[in-house]
Amino acid sequence: MNPQVLGEAILNENRNLLTGVSGEEVHHLIEEIDKAGRIFCAAQGRSGYILRCFCMRLMQFGYPAFFVGETITPRIDRGDMLIVLSGSGQTSLTQEWVRVARHRGATTFGIIGFEDSPIGRALDYSVSIPAGSKLEFSREFYSIQPPGSLFEQAAFVLLEIIVLALYQRQGSDGQALLNRHANLE
Repeated sequence: MNPQVLGEAILNENRNLLTGVSGEEVHHLIEEIDKAGRIFCAAQGRSGYILRCFCMRLMQFGYPAFFVGETITPRIDRGDMLIVLSGSGQTSLTQEWVRVARHRGATTFGIIGFEDSPIGRALDYSVSIPAGSKLEFSREFYSIQPPGSLFEQAAFVLLEIIVLALYQRQGSDGQALLNRHANLE
């Protein structure tokens, strides 16, 4: 076991996968974030941990951002945005959140592994990361990693790309971010 060789293999898989992500879709997601009254993030399992990191950054940038399921999360309404993350596109609870958000008039945006899935078909907009999921291997990308890992890694990197784009749009002011960073930790 050579950590450098395995690390390079993982990085190469992510590089190859992310080259196929639509720049237009990512730009559209950034534009929707800027237009939204409030931003709600929702995902389950490992995807939930990844999306929490993004939601935290949105808050640190000054966006009114909430993670669905927390006790302080308000109701979603027209003018708000729901962002979901799902490799399979089949997670029942995430499907329900999309349904409720659309019923309330919110914009729904997903980062998903399978566009042709129940969640993918229910969303207003999506960014596709066709890396497969814990339920199904990708038809487009072979991975040496356990099922779901490549999607989750690529989703994290993609969300960090969006974070960097938002940071640059706001003037790369690290102090403004630090002023909103938690100090009770």
